[in-house]
Amino acid sequence: MRRLVVTALPDSAAPRRSWLPAPRRSPENSTVTGAAPPRRRVMRCGLSVTGFGLSAVFYCLSFTPSLLPRSWLLQGIVAGLTAALGYAAGTAIGAVVRLRWWPSRRIEMIAWRLLFALVPLLIVVFLWLGARWQRELRMRLGMEPQQEYDALRTVGVSLLTFGLLLLTARLLRLSAHGVARLLVRLVPESAAYCAGFIVVTVLSYGAFDGLLVDNLYTTADRSAAITDSGTGHGVVQPMSTLRSGAPGSLVSWNSLGRQGRNFVTNAPSMAQLSAFSGKPATEPIRLYAGLESSDDVRQRAALLVREMDRTGAFDRAVVAVFTPTGTGWVDNDVTSSLEYMYDGNTALVSMQYSYLPSALCFLFGRAQVVDAASALITAVHDRWAAMPANARPKLLIFGESLGTYGTEKTFGSAEKMVTGADGILLEGPTFANPIHQQLTRDRAEGTPVWDPSYPALPIEFASQASELRDRTGPPPKVVYMQNSSDPVVWVSPSLLWHRPQWLHGERGPDVMPAMHWYPVITFWQTTVDLIFANKAPTGHGHVYKSGTVDGWAALAPPPGWTTADTVRLRDLLDRSR
Repeated sequence: MRRLVVTALPDSAAPRRSWLPAPRRSPENSTVTGAAPPRRRVMRCGLSVTGFGLSAVFYCLSFTPSLLPRSWLLQGIVAGLTAALGYAAGTAIGAVVRLRWWPSRRIEMIAWRLLFALVPLLIVVFLWLGARWQRELRMRLGMEPQQEYDALRTVGVSLLTFGLLLLTARLLRLSAHGVARLLVRLVPESAAYCAGFIVVTVLSYGAFDGLLVDNLYTTADRSAAITDSGTGHGVVQPMSTLRSGAPGSLVSWNSLGRQGRNFVTNAPSMAQLSAFSGKPATEPIRLYAGLESSDDVRQRAALLVREMDRTGAFDRAVVAVFTPTGTGWVDNDVTSSLEYMYDGNTALVSMQYSYLPSALCFLFGRAQVVDAASALITAVHDRWAAMPANARPKLLIFGESLGTYGTEKTFGSAEKMVTGADGILLEGPTFANPIHQQLTRDRAEGTPVWDPSYPALPIEFASQASELRDRTGPPPKVVYMQNSSDPVVWVSPSLLWHRPQWLHGERGPDVMPAMHWYPVITFWQTTVDLIFANKAPTGHGHVYKSGTVDGWAALAPPPGWTTADTVRLRDLLDRSR
């Protein structure tokens, strides 16, 4: 009798049941893939062909000109980050394409050969063009050209930046796969990988937001608070009763903050004022309230009005209210220019609402500037409006950058700005300014967005300070000064997907004809321009300085003031820096 011998199959060959999805076939290999997920060597994965191709395009476009020139270091970082954005977008596009069609190995190799042939040539061409564009842009802004060898340093920094970002992305991808392999025994493979991606994304965001952003904000807040408590070099407590913080003042010296102490002490002396005008001058009044001067913003505004009454501010020829930047800073060229024009017969008032930089205030604390501007402007205006019309001083209002936003929100409409003061000067308005947006949108037909005309109201725009000298007719009541190369004015989220009007047709004086709009890239480049917007020469970027003289001369010139006086005062302010 023959026996039937059954030999056990090895584990690898024995059939087994599985709750995993049905076996699938690779597009390039018809062999059945096992139920268990394969071990993927994530850190040794090759580059995505679509990712590499789009990163090369983004890398080349990063050398195209923007509003302001960049140093070799910044250009290298920008190029590396831009290439990483392109690689991420290209990889995502490739993954979507592979859901419908998986290219053969031959097609992929052809694509790689084309990229290896074309990309180095394109990079060399755009490096050369980028150097030429940067040189032309620097000449346009009156800056020194860069060295020729800076291009090599730019390439090195860009490759290092791209490599670090790619390594970070691969580590996050490896983490997602690790989490998925832990979950794959409990849930289907597709759900495991989806859960792994979500877990790593949430943890990464939490680490970025909770550990990095919060700590950076806390550090910046602490550092700004320490800086605010200090006193600038050479700044000493004034003895004049016409200054806040002096003996007899209602505002203590210690409560002014660093920028407040600078504000009240940096006024030109009567000797300097007389030397410019050639006649006896009056000592200027400068009043300021810091964050520590009072706990409540309206109490600080009321305190300043009492200071104005104490010093006789409303008996001067001009009362000017300044909404400062985030740190409480007011440009001394702006304040001094008004004092020189009126021989010191002025009273200048300002109030701090934060000690953080304007960028952080814009992102996290716009309500603070609105509350402070509204409280101070309203308090001063109400006291001024209660005076007899024939005995009032001129009421002027000034805002720069974030201060323009607070000023506009205080008045609420262009009509109220025109009637609310004798003159309002706004420099470098932000894209979030509602009145500026409305005036630009409703500008006269045929006028460019960077230098619009709004004849319905006495409102003037100037892309260059000197163009205000050619005006005819009655003086305007509101003047917007907005350099055509000021990224604070022109950056906005819509740059991500929409070509801006300031890159249509005729360009502003500072904008190169070679600057064009590219989705995502132009927004990113203009955002980077914000970093050095305050480092540009006067009249470019976010630097207005002595150009403010033209603004004051257009709004409220003193009797007998001439264009020659404007040029002479601008030269004086430029030499004094």
